[in-house]
Amino acid sequence: MAISKLGAFALGAVTGVVVANVAKTPAFKKACANVLGAGLKLKNQAATFAESIKENAQDVFAEAKFKAQTAEANA
Repeated sequence: MAISKLGAFALGAVTGVVVANVAKTPAFKKACANVLGAGLKLKNQAATFAESIKENAQDVFAEAKFKAQTAEANA
C-alpha cells in the first residue's frame, strides 16, 4: 500500500494540527513540567554525586602525595 505525496502531506498536516492542539492542553503542560522537574532533580543529584567522587579522588591523591613525601624525607 503506497501513500501518494498528497496523502502523506495531508496525513502530516493532520498529525501536526493534532499535536499542536494536544500541546496546548493544561494536562500536557503539567506532564511536561513534571518530566522537566524530575530531569532537573536527577541532574542535581548527578552533579552532587560527581562532586563527592571528585572530592574523594582529591583526598586520595593528597594522602598518596603526603605518604610519598614522608617516605622520601625518611629515606
